[in-house]
Amino acid sequence: MDIFGRKANVMSLGDNIKKIREQKGLLQKQLAAEVNIPYTSYNKVENNTRDIAIDELERFAGYFGMTIDQVVHFDVQPVDVTIQDKPNFEQINMINQLDEEDRTVVFKIIDTMLTKKKFKDFFQNNVAAL
Repeated sequence: MDIFGRKANVMSLGDNIKKIREQKGLLQKQLAAEVNIPYTSYNKVENNTRDIAIDELERFAGYFGMTIDQVVHFDVQPVDVTIQDKPNFEQINMINQLDEEDRTVVFKIIDTMLTKKKFKDFFQNNVAAL
């Protein structure tokens, strides 16, 4: 299981590519041509008798409009991730795995909550004592 709670992928990469291709209604020859791989080589990928090169995987992912991770883990359903019960160092590691935009949002939320707490503490310590 990875840090996001996904179980190990039991399907092969070739199986995943085949499933995605079929969902998009493409023939093997069509997809092979689109990603610039000879048809016979592509057929071997789907039949799991040929490994796929990283640059080929990048072309598949790009053509499908997916990330490489989404292609590799196509049938893996993520489980709920809870950060609350994790040690502090693991919480930070999980936040750092988010893309830049999501990390920024998380940090803005934390900043807002810390500012709110400081105002509340200030009010309780200074204004409420009057």
